[in-house]
Amino acid sequence: QVQFVESGGGLVQPGGSLRLSCAVSGSAFSIYAMGWYRQAPGQQRELVAAIPTGGSANYAESVKGRFTISRDNAKKTVYLQMNSLKPEDTAVYYCNRAVGRILDWGQGTQVTVSS
Repeated sequence: QVQFVESGGGLVQPGGSLRLSCAVSGSAFSIYAMGWYRQAPGQQRELVAAIPTGGSANYAESVKGRFTISRDNAKKTVYLQMNSLKPEDTAVYYCNRAVGRILDWGQGTQVTVSS
């Protein structure tokens, strides 16, 4: 059974940076396209960044140029480097498959951007 454990969130001022990590259990990690999602209060969960097993990453327009997704298959971990953070980036961030059937969600990690 695949499980996701997200970490690295916190409170940061506008313009600041955070690096999120997602540790993935299960042997099939290397064949999954992975994504980072976020859900702000009262809003639907949205995919903000995706990285395939090979090839280029994709980003939502709202984060393009500020966020960078990466993966370490040996460590079964996906990262999200977030720079130039804005108050509208405030949300709970989750990782999951970016393509195919969505698996059970982890607990996520809270990111709050506020002065």
